[in-house]
Amino acid sequence: MAVSYNGLWKILIDKKLQRKDLTEQLNISSTTIAKMGKGGKVSMDVLERICRYLDCDLGDIASFEIEENIDGSK
Repeated sequence: MAVSYNGLWKILIDKKLQRKDLTEQLNISSTTIAKMGKGGKVSMDVLERICRYLDCDLGDIASFEIEENIDGSK
């Protein structure tokens, strides 16, 4: 199962923020932001800090995407 942070990227655009704002304001490493850009899993602590900063819920910034196997099964 992959993680999608598309909601987060949309919120950042809507609020005219950049990824570097998260690293500067929330003390989140650029490595963590890069991992999120690739759909990697990050700690709940990081997600909580982002939600508090953006005044949103976890479901607003992250979702799971079910990956299909080559044969089409999940």
